[in-house]
Amino acid sequence: MKIDILTLFPDMYNHFLTESIIGRAIKEKKVEINIYNIRDYSKDPHKKVDDYPFGGGKGMVLMPQPIFDAIKDLKDKDSYVILLTPQGKTYNQKMAYQLSLKKHIIIICGHYEGFDERIRTLADLELSIGDYILTGGELASMVITDSITRLLDGVITKESHLNDSFNNSLLDYPVYTRPAIYEGLEVPEVLLSGHHKNIEKWRYEEQLKRTKERRPDLLGDDNK
Repeated sequence: MKIDILTLFPDMYNHFLTESIIGRAIKEKKVEINIYNIRDYSKDPHKKVDDYPFGGGKGMVLMPQPIFDAIKDLKDKDSYVILLTPQGKTYNQKMAYQLSLKKHIIIICGHYEGFDERIRTLADLELSIGDYILTGGELASMVITDSITRLLDGVITKESHLNDSFNNSLLDYPVYTRPAIYEGLEVPEVLLSGHHKNIEKWRYEEQLKRTKERRPDLLGDDNK
């Protein structure tokens, strides 16, 4: 898979691309991630990419020309363009799985007060990572890129992400490691029993319990 990210602040990705699972996935050629500076596509002699909104108002708006030219340069028949905006669909794990099947994703990071409305015509999907406002789309693009990359073949074990929260519309079950007793807090006896069927049953029950307590919105009517 290839992921291209259009941003005004490419230096924000320096450590993101070299650390942990993302860095290893790139090194092992499981994914190709490219960062493009939107200013490089500006035709303005001063590399200007924003202007005041027609009709007045506060803030600056991203101009269409640099974004349109960037997409023309990067897009091919396999490309899927994502525009990051608070007005987009709320991102979730199901979307992460769907996007992990794409061959080429282009992510456009907004900034300033917003972007020229015509830029929306370039997008196959508009996404938001939550109902709050960030200074730009860079952090959101990292969240989406991370969540997709970890699902690619060979990046982590398949079992690891199959047991993630949200895969079955439930939060993850509690996990423990050694020692079995720490400061008076004990690991549940069933996890020490070696009885796999009982452990599986306990984990599912704990998933239901935790989801009902913390995220009842995830449950269908039959489980409430």
